[in-house]
Amino acid sequence: MMSSETILILGGSGKTGRRVAERLLAKGRDVRLASRSTVPAFDWTNPSGWGAALDGVDVAYVSYQPDLAVPGAVEAIGTLSRLALEKGVRHLVLLSGRGEDEALAAEEALKQSGIGYTIIRASWFFQNFSEAFLLDGILAGELVLPVADVREPFIDADDIADVAVAALIEPEHGHKTYEVTGPQLMTFGEAVAQIARQSGRDIRFTTVDIRTYVAMLREAQIPAGYIWLIEYLFMNVLDGRNESLTDGVIRALGRPPRDFADYVRETATTGVWEDLK
Repeated sequence: MMSSETILILGGSGKTGRRVAERLLAKGRDVRLASRSTVPAFDWTNPSGWGAALDGVDVAYVSYQPDLAVPGAVEAIGTLSRLALEKGVRHLVLLSGRGEDEALAAEEALKQSGIGYTIIRASWFFQNFSEAFLLDGILAGELVLPVADVREPFIDADDIADVAVAALIEPEHGHKTYEVTGPQLMTFGEAVAQIARQSGRDIRFTTVDIRTYVAMLREAQIPAGYIWLIEYLFMNVLDGRNESLTDGVIRALGRPPRDFADYVRETATTGVWEDLK
């Protein structure tokens, strides 16, 4: 693939999209970010603007917001894939969710479009503890979640970005699905304990039932759509179905995935988990 080709990043400000863009720019690639604030704008709820964002694009990284599990996502991916093919886009790299039935349907919609593709089917990110909704609980000294002893193979968003970049610029990854996990299974409580030890703070992990948790979210005036997604993920995806490791990172990159302990050690040095009281 020549460096003169244009690579579109949908979700360029997200945890993975930002990292994908940074890596591609460091390699001298022509990167185009598309979101509701760019010109042309890209809004998942307004397909009329998608064509302009795809004009002149050769390959694209697709991270659907907020999640492929939400209603309308499957149809959106199918529509985008067909439009991309019509616009001359050669290849789409789709970030998918491990253990989500709707994500599997979105993957199938992509495949059926006829466009070249690579699918990265990922488990929960390390960075959910430092760049997303779990951070508030860490900073408060108590992370409360409606999950107990289910073990998750958390993966580093940097590993996902490395796989995505390889899939965007190396043709041998075409028509492949990489199911990617970290190198170990751990509970949310075990993950919090590692963060507490490394940051030198007293951070507790507390399990509550889903009704209590939803009530907490409503009291915090979290939008209804976001509450629905959180309830879906904790009640369906985090039911033990993902309690296994895969070799997706090794298959794609020829190296093992990053360890959670390394992520915690390096992230702690940034001060993101420091007690701000």
